[in-house]
Amino acid sequence: MAEATIILNESAIQRAVVRIAHEIAERNERSQVVLVGIQRGGVPLAERLGRILAGIWGQSVPTGKLDVSMHRDDLDQRLAPDVQPTVIPFDITSKTVVLVDDVLFNGRTVRAAMDALNDFGRPKRIQLAVLVDRGHRELPIKADFVGKNVPTSQNESVRVVLEETGRADEVVLEKP
Repeated sequence: MAEATIILNESAIQRAVVRIAHEIAERNERSQVVLVGIQRGGVPLAERLGRILAGIWGQSVPTGKLDVSMHRDDLDQRLAPDVQPTVIPFDITSKTVVLVDDVLFNGRTVRAAMDALNDFGRPKRIQLAVLVDRGHRELPIKADFVGKNVPTSQNESVRVVLEETGRADEVVLEKP
């Protein structure tokens, strides 16, 4: 049976998301920023960031959802991709796109997300915001905004649960 340790509780997740929103606001012009959550875990985080940034900037921030299933480099190793809707109802051309995900691991999902964004235009810049960075990069990808760095071993996993899924917010480190 796996050993599970809560590494972020509800209040710690809220603090991390608020801090990330303030860092995004400090580094960018409000009229140029759009948020794109990577399906699944990044979507509710992008929506939360959008609400916080709207409060900081006094105007709404365009927020979308991006599915990267068909852009992954391991499609041949998966039984069937779990395709989710992509909804980007705004132009990303010449904008700063902040990609949002829950966990950054080897970097392959982020690479797939950057490939998928090409279908929607040419952003001025792409930044990456993640709730948890657990290391083990296989590609030269680094998050611009990180809620918490959690050093892990290859056989450990990080599970993010958000209230949008019907359960209390928490981030759990699972050891075999």
